[in-house]
Amino acid sequence: MTDSLAAAEAAVRSADPKAALALLTAAVKAQPSKPALRIFMVQLLCVLGQWERAHTQLNVVAELQPDAAPMREMVGHALRCEKIRASVFAGKRSPMVFGQPDEWLALLIESLLSQGDAAQSASLAERAFDAAPASSGKLDGAPFEWIADADSRLGPVLEAMVNGRYYWVPFARLSRVALEPAVDLRDRVWIPATLTFANGGESIAMLPVRYPGSEASEDGQVLVSARTEWREIGPERFAGLGQRVLVTDSGEHDLLGVHLIEFNQPAA
Repeated sequence: MTDSLAAAEAAVRSADPKAALALLTAAVKAQPSKPALRIFMVQLLCVLGQWERAHTQLNVVAELQPDAAPMREMVGHALRCEKIRASVFAGKRSPMVFGQPDEWLALLIESLLSQGDAAQSASLAERAFDAAPASSGKLDGAPFEWIADADSRLGPVLEAMVNGRYYWVPFARLSRVALEPAVDLRDRVWIPATLTFANGGESIAMLPVRYPGSEASEDGQVLVSARTEWREIGPERFAGLGQRVLVTDSGEHDLLGVHLIEFNQPAA
């Protein structure tokens, strides 16, 4: 068992989560009642997008270790959100938004729903980006005049999972985003963060680290958010795989390297 576990950990370090899962499965079979092994398995299953298997293992962990119930709830919510998220990016449903969506946000959502018509989708996205307010502030202390997701489908919005629901949150509605440091494999799928809103409210959130569809990649580095790939979805429009990238007027920022975003508030 020890050899299998050590080999699985080495496979993760080598960005080979599929091999790690096969090795860890042997370790779990040898010691099925050891919660730590199953927690590791849950993390690997999440990396690989095997949501149902991950949920099953979460329930087993909670039975073996009752104090793991909060983890089961938090990760369970994220697993359910991933299914909704996939439908959103497939153009089958709209994301939830906080409050009534501004006209530009409605256009951006319509762009995703219209992705079957590339020209129409691009036109709607361009109109949305032109109308969206620029959000200035500081990223880890460095000032910026505007910030956006580098993925052309998202631009001025942040994907967030809050209270078990999947949201699009406009950067313009935020006053602060504080991200926790990544400490384990799960954090390469969803990173915990505290969102403070411009209206003064605050929520604990899980931010998807990877772009949708990354879990299906054959590239281990994409799976563990060690790199980002871009595919063209239209003229000057790109969709990402792997780690999320935020872009400001000062450059690009990998999400896992970001700790604090502070937004300037408009004068009253």
